[in-house]
Amino acid sequence: MSDSLNAGGRIQTVAVLGAGVMGAGIAAHAASAGLDVLLLDIVPDGAKDRNQLARTAIARCLKTDPAPLMLPGHARRIQPANLEDDLERAAQCDWVVEAVVERLDVKQALFERIEAARAPDTIVSSNTS
Repeated sequence: MSDSLNAGGRIQTVAVLGAGVMGAGIAAHAASAGLDVLLLDIVPDGAKDRNQLARTAIARCLKTDPAPLMLPGHARRIQPANLEDDLERAAQCDWVVEAVVERLDVKQALFERIEAARAPDTIVSSNTS
C-alpha cells in the first residue's frame, strides 16, 4: 500500500477491517472503483491459512449474485490479510474503514490499535449499523 493520500491528496489504498458480508462488499466496491484494497479479518483458531476469512470473502464476492464486483478481474485488487499480522499495513492505507462485529468493546480495541499505528493523514471511519 502507498502513502498516496499524503502525496497527491487522493484515496488510492483502502483497508477494510472485517471480511463479513458488509466488509467484503465495501472491499469489492472499492476495488471496482480502481482502489487497492487490503481486506482483514481475525485469524480463526487452528487455521493453517491465517488469511482464511478474507480469502473466503473474496471468493464469495466472485460467486454472489448480484455480484458486488463490477468485473471478476477486480478481485485481484483485493489482498487478503488478517488483523494480527497485518494491522500496521492497514494503518498506512489512505482510508481505513471498520466493519467488524457490532460489539463496542471489539470496535474500541481495534480503533485504539489503528490510532497507535496510523499515518497522520489516514482517514479512519466506521461502518457501524
